[in-house]
Amino acid sequence: MQSQEKIQIELEGDNHVMTSIETPMLPNAFDKSDEEKIEIIQDCFAVIMKTLGLDLKDDSLKGTPYRVAKMYVKEIFSGLDPKNKPKVSVFENKYDYNKMLIEKNITLRSSCEHHFLPISGVAHVGYISTGKVIGLSKINRIVDYFGRRPQVQERMTVQIYEELKNELDTEHVMVVIDAEHLCVSARGIKDDSSSTVTMEYGGKFNESSYRDEFLRLIEKR
Repeated sequence: MQSQEKIQIELEGDNHVMTSIETPMLPNAFDKSDEEKIEIIQDCFAVIMKTLGLDLKDDSLKGTPYRVAKMYVKEIFSGLDPKNKPKVSVFENKYDYNKMLIEKNITLRSSCEHHFLPISGVAHVGYISTGKVIGLSKINRIVDYFGRRPQVQERMTVQIYEELKNELDTEHVMVVIDAEHLCVSARGIKDDSSSTVTMEYGGKFNESSYRDEFLRLIEKR
């Protein structure tokens, strides 16, 4: 890395930089198989560990590069690959339920794309049907899918909102995420008492009465 580039990164510091609502991906992102990616990441992580001075001949450490590589590809970053996108079934709203439906306190796990440290918290999702309904567990799966990639919380909120809006064919969707960032609590300012709240909404949720009711209901135990 050139010294000028390092200086620029230092100047940016911990600023939240988000270039678009799409996760930045290379055009050839899926040319390699999962197994090929695991092998490459395994070799690279071994270099990182050796650079830190760790002895990879030790029984406790020798399997770490492979375990980390497999975890990255198969688990915590599996949401990068469209083949892992959950299959969502929507149904006709035959019972004519036209009030707000809320799925709240959905467990959210993700990773900060600036430091690759964990983001953990909850997502609250609400929608008002205009003819279609979705299985409740599918909402959880959509949240999980977009969490399993390096993320910026603002982008993740919008991605979940757009996905639900498209699947349900309605503008009446609201998403709120309340999460803690390890890049805030474990490094830098080391503040372990704060959380970050983001929201995205449209349709009837642009009206304060609907929005306020949603926020009131997610706060109730």
